[in-house]
Amino acid sequence: MNPVRVGLLGLGTVGGGTFNVLRRNAQEIARRAGRGIEITYAAAREYDPARLPGIESVKVTDDAFAVVDDPDIDIVVELIGGYEPARELVLKAIANGKHVVTANKALIALHGNEIFSAAQQRGVMVAFEAAVAGGIPIIKAVREGLAGNQIEWIAGIINGTGNFILTEMRDKGRDFADVLAEAQQLGYAEADPTFDVEGIDAAHKLTILASIAFGIPLQFDKVYTEGISYITREDVSYAEQLGYRIKHLGVARRTAAGVELRVHPTLIPDRRLIANVDGVMNAVLVKADAVGPTLYYGAGAGAEPTASAVVADLVDVTRTLTADPENRVPHLAFQPDALSDLKILPVEDIETAYYLRMCASDRPGVLADITRILGDRGISIEAVLQKEPPEGEQQVPIIMLTRVVREKQMQEAIEQIEALQSVEGKVTRIRLEHLKSS
Repeated sequence: MNPVRVGLLGLGTVGGGTFNVLRRNAQEIARRAGRGIEITYAAAREYDPARLPGIESVKVTDDAFAVVDDPDIDIVVELIGGYEPARELVLKAIANGKHVVTANKALIALHGNEIFSAAQQRGVMVAFEAAVAGGIPIIKAVREGLAGNQIEWIAGIINGTGNFILTEMRDKGRDFADVLAEAQQLGYAEADPTFDVEGIDAAHKLTILASIAFGIPLQFDKVYTEGISYITREDVSYAEQLGYRIKHLGVARRTAAGVELRVHPTLIPDRRLIANVDGVMNAVLVKADAVGPTLYYGAGAGAEPTASAVVADLVDVTRTLTADPENRVPHLAFQPDALSDLKILPVEDIETAYYLRMCASDRPGVLADITRILGDRGISIEAVLQKEPPEGEQQVPIIMLTRVVREKQMQEAIEQIEALQSVEGKVTRIRLEHLKSS
């Protein structure tokens, strides 16, 4: 049987990794797929041939549309990234009757509904395992491995840059800005780190995970997103003293009222496995009704870990090239006409526990005023940590953990606490998740 011919858009980090993995493991991949998979055409504005042994056998152009329009190409692999021209290229490939593999989480999160609809109408596949958590096969696990379950919630460390920063802050007592600068030097963070440290990258991935978990359309605009730049080394230290770790978590939870979609710093009990995922590694914890909790851990980025997921998608697409489109695995796990219109909850309606840190006057009655405000809002206190004021200072740090409460109630209480003359500045609020399996 003739090999499947692949057009590769992008020869950067992931594109180069994909090319190298396909060539190095060609025989093993062919045994799994039932036929060979060869990159015959590639598009790149610039690339380093020294990193790509064998690239001389591939036709390379700087015109990505030429690859997409080539009638000899069976599958287009989009590894350019960003919204445009990636969207236009993918839609053109679909219109030309070609299957698509992509690692572009931003593209899928924002334009996936349009792309999957076009693919369904044209009878082609769009595979996107590499779009979430790099080399961890989390899409296949949730979409296929857990197909017999009702997914209750997903909690994931799905951005390695943020996890590296928080790990360094905890282990070495460093400040956020200092660690961010190192992350940029090491290549973990971009020159503009906004997508990573403000949670946008994680929100893209959470959008995709929620859709395949709950059978809902992709709705990136409804994900509540909060970054980690306000987290201090003191917060990390206090959390440790209370038995918790701070992680930048993506949470998707199905409730009776609707679906929670949120990315924010989160306290997790330090005994949880996911709380001990450090450095640039990723992990996704899935709670399902039949199997219970399952944890998926591994490299969330990098040339070959991400290429591993891209090549796995190529194998999947190759296996189903001759399959009837109606018998293929649906893009978002559920049949297109069976997607649900479950409500996405606004952040004011979510319910979680909280870590609060405030700076208050060191005098009698102040703590009573604060607890009264919380009590009036029906907020119960789990633990209190009051530190000695620095020598000569009249302000003392007060740290509290609360029980589960609605976000709106907590926000109202915080506004009242900040209005007290005895409280200086803003109250730091970090959500807390116990991530219990029952």
